Parts: sequence; structure tokens; C-alpha cells
Amino acid sequence: MENILEVQKIDKYYGTKNNLTKAVDGINFSVAKGEFVGIMGASGSGKTTLLNCISTIDRVTAGNIIVNGTDITKLKGNQLNTFRRDELGFIFQDFNLLDTLTVYENIALALTIKKENAAEIDKKVKVAAEKLDITKILEKYPYQISGGEKQRTASARAIVTDPKLILADEPTGALDSRSARHLLAALETLNKDLGATILMVTHDAFTASYANRIIFIKDGKIFNEIIKGNDTRKDFFQKIIDVQTLLGGELNDVV
Repeated sequence: MENILEVQKIDKYYGTKNNLTKAVDGINFSVAKGEFVGIMGASGSGKTTLLNCISTIDRVTAGNIIVNGTDITKLKGNQLNTFRRDELGFIFQDFNLLDTLTVYENIALALTIKKENAAEIDKKVKVAAEKLDITKILEKYPYQISGGEKQRTASARAIVTDPKLILADEPTGALDSRSARHLLAALETLNKDLGATILMVTHDAFTASYANRIIFIKDGKIFNEIIKGNDTRKDFFQKIIDVQTLLGGELNDVV
């Protein structure tokens, strides 16, 4: 199966020569096209740093990251900007919506930047909105909608450009349980029905149970990996809890 993402023995150091911290230590894994992969670990484990490197927010100290055949560790300047715009979709915990734009305009922004024609933009925005069940709020502003609707708007924005890889950073962290379930169901639909490739960082076992595979990070290294296979989501949830117990995470890292 074709790999959309290949993380090849990456290291990431922070600090000065006399006071170095190794946040990521030789991590190596791949994500195949159409996979939904979760990354878990306690606070300080390196999972967010790992996502930041993959998303090009941060640069690796050593190693390579290949996305859709392109080594993103070699990209600079406009090449990097073009890659982010065309190949990646982002779903952030705090939504990152622009308050002065309507839901429609927030979703359309990336397409506008790409200078697509108005008719094509309109078509793509409406298709994305329908997938995320937010068609009725397209003319509203972010301050007029709920947290769950904001996150689904952010998800629609992430998929509207048809990115090769969707990166989700604690996507349910700011949501109540009902909104979280709605969003996770939407992500599951994007993955199963539309073939979207998703890499999601989360500390929450329930959220992680929607993924097909979980990579556990401890002290900057891969500690374990489990695959859902034919398990029910309830059984997979329990396996996640079991590994978190082995990790030695505190209770609030798993619930």
C-alpha cells in the first residue's frame, strides 16, 4: 500500500549546546494512504513536538520526513508555503477561525489563496460543509456558533483543498462530550467513506479509539503500537487504556 507519510529516524533537540533536551529520539514510522493513526503519550512525551515537525511548524535536528514523495525537511521559503497549502490539512484544538469572516469564508480562504475561480470555490465549500453537516450555518460568524460547530468548520476548512494528509492536534480538547462525539463521527466518515489520511495527536483514550492504529510515545521514543483490526471500538478503547497503564501515565492522561 502507498505510504503518504514516512518518518525516518528523526531527532529533535531544544536548548543550547550546554543544556540540550532531546524531545524526539530516533522516531521511525509510516502512515499508509487512507489510514487513521493516533499518536498518544503523557505530557512532555514528545508527541506534540513530533506533530509540529511533520506539520513543518518546527524543523527536525536530524532525519527525514517524506510526505507524498516529497522530503519536507529539504523545503524552504515559498516551496514550504506551497507544500503546506497544497498537501496538508490542519485541525487545531483552538479552531483558529477568523472572527471577521463567515463560516463560508473561513472554509473558502485556502481556495481563495490558491486563486481558484469563484464557481469552483463555491462548489467545494458546499461539498465540504455537507460532509461536516454545517450547511445551515455557512452565513454565520464564528461568535454565533457553538464549539462543536466551530470545530466542524475547522475540519471542513482542512479537507476543502483535498490534502494528502490531515493533521489533527487534540481536535476534541476544547469540546464537550456531545460535540466531541459528533466531530469524531465526522472524522471517521472522512476516513472510511472518503479515504482521507488522518494523523491525530490526542491524550484522550476515547478520542483515540476512533483511529485504526495507535502509536504510543514515551520520552521521545516509540513505546508501543496497537492496531484496531477487527476489534470493536469498545475493545480497542480498553486496549488503549491498558497500554496507557503500562506507560505509567497519570489518570488525567487517559480520561
